[in-house]
Amino acid sequence: MEYANCNKMFLSENLDIMHHPVLTILPPRERYEAGHAGAISLLVSREARFSDVVAGVGRIGTPLPGGRYAPLILPRIPLSRGWRLRLACVSMMRSCRPALTEIHNRPDLARFLARFGPVRLVLHNDPCTMRGARSVRQREDLARHVLVCGVSDWVVERFRAGCGPVRAEVQPNCIDLSVLPGAGPREKLVLFAGRVVADKGVDAFVRAWSTIRARYPGWRAVIMGADRFGPDSPETPFLEKLRPQAAAAGIMMTGYRPHEDVLKAMAGAAIVVVPSRWEEPFGMTALEAMGCGAAVVAAPVGALSDLVGEAAVLAAPDEPDALERALGRLMDDEGLREQLGRQGRERAALFDVGPARIRMEELRQEAIAFACRPSQS
Repeated sequence: MEYANCNKMFLSENLDIMHHPVLTILPPRERYEAGHAGAISLLVSREARFSDVVAGVGRIGTPLPGGRYAPLILPRIPLSRGWRLRLACVSMMRSCRPALTEIHNRPDLARFLARFGPVRLVLHNDPCTMRGARSVRQREDLARHVLVCGVSDWVVERFRAGCGPVRAEVQPNCIDLSVLPGAGPREKLVLFAGRVVADKGVDAFVRAWSTIRARYPGWRAVIMGADRFGPDSPETPFLEKLRPQAAAAGIMMTGYRPHEDVLKAMAGAAIVVVPSRWEEPFGMTALEAMGCGAAVVAAPVGALSDLVGEAAVLAAPDEPDALERALGRLMDDEGLREQLGRQGRERAALFDVGPARIRMEELRQEAIAFACRPSQS
């Protein structure tokens, strides 16, 4: 059935976000739980209004602040997990009767749920790799039925790639500067924080540090993170190979640490390195590091260059000697580190949560208006 014939139970009541909740549906692997949250969950928590309902797969312990958590209960019927997730989402929509449903990183789910009420899709990664948005035809169809938003110009450009005129809006990620730890004396510490996987270039950092460490005896290096978010992150072949290399290079690996611990480490580190190979769709680690006043070395991939502007040193992780030179330049020059720290804090202020919430509310209203257009063909 077409959207216009299926959502009358929502639109006939003239729902609006002042009097009805907004329902946010997290990706299935995201846990809206303190100590286990990934980047999307933390962002949703940061921006959520008190009346929002945040739905994720499964029951959790202590939920993150922001909105009210509601578990999606997948029905026990002989269908694929994907279809059971769809039915659980429809049931949640019928239960809380939202003015708008927001879907994160699931184009296929957003397109399906648009049959039952206004939907806004928020893309955090390259949509061309996602089910329901891989082809031009799918993306053009999606844009006719939901309001598509990306976390950076890079993501929006990827969504539009090859398409005719389609609407897609930018809603940047944000940071709450008011809750960042105060910066104290900077340690002679180079910090990598994030998922410890090849895409993030952590092995390139190990290689670079092993090359230059002898020239900087007063400095140390730390890798903070694991394969996944949460204390139950598994050991992987990549980690098994990396550990002895890091040990030989004199790098401490802490494993997973809660987000608060990561921010404290950034507030005390002289340098934070973000050597991604993966085309970062935004770059929250770089934004948090800038907000904490650390000097940042970032890879010139994806949206990272636009995010950091002039407030970081750029270095490609696999370009011979590039990362080594960038780190050495900063370790040699305390004045440059302090300058980049100041510029980074100024840059991070452009992404503070206050303006981000205003932008989000504007896009929510636009998504409802978009769904109420006379024609959805």
